[in-house]
Amino acid sequence: MERLLQDLLDACRRLHAGGLLAASDGNLSVRLPNGLIAMTPSGVPKAKVQLADLAHLQLDGTILSGRPSSERAMHLAIYRAVPAAKAIVHAHPPTAIAWSLARPELKELPSDSLPEVILAAGRIPVVPMALPGTEAMGTNLLPFLPGHRLMILARHGGLCWGEHLEEAVGGIERLEQVAEILWKAELLGGAKPLASSELEELRVLRAKLGPKII
Repeated sequence: MERLLQDLLDACRRLHAGGLLAASDGNLSVRLPNGLIAMTPSGVPKAKVQLADLAHLQLDGTILSGRPSSERAMHLAIYRAVPAAKAIVHAHPPTAIAWSLARPELKELPSDSLPEVILAAGRIPVVPMALPGTEAMGTNLLPFLPGHRLMILARHGGLCWGEHLEEAVGGIERLEQVAEILWKAELLGGAKPLASSELEELRVLRAKLGPKII
């Protein structure tokens, strides 16, 4: 279990170093073998979080130790709704957020021009905005579960859950890379979608690969 907690700290530093988390922004959590949830604390910069800072909660939200993130509602909503979820990362990838600011009408990231996105993540929906720290952060996610693991939280950030921490961290990294590629394509005249037959083939292959973010 200590290895899992150390991996959580390493993930915080990895995302901070990658420019996906600034200061104390965002929150990460893992489901422990004993059924408890370990979560990053409120108000502590992700680059400096220590083992003693981590909070521990029960699935019903009861806080056993520490001061968990005020955005814990969305973590708990996922863990309750999706037994397969073992790790959750909520970060603030800049370009992904920018898409939701500039294009508030978007229901999903327009990634039908990128074959690797379809194969690695499927569709990336935009979850309607919820005020930070409210229960709506959890309830707004429910229509997207368990079918989607990687999402943009409108005007707020990105979120990925996975069957292990590496899947969740990698998903956020992929989200920002895709968002940046699409932004640059817009500057060059706009991304041109794949042919419908190619999209269909890719989606069939994605279904065969399974639901994990790869």
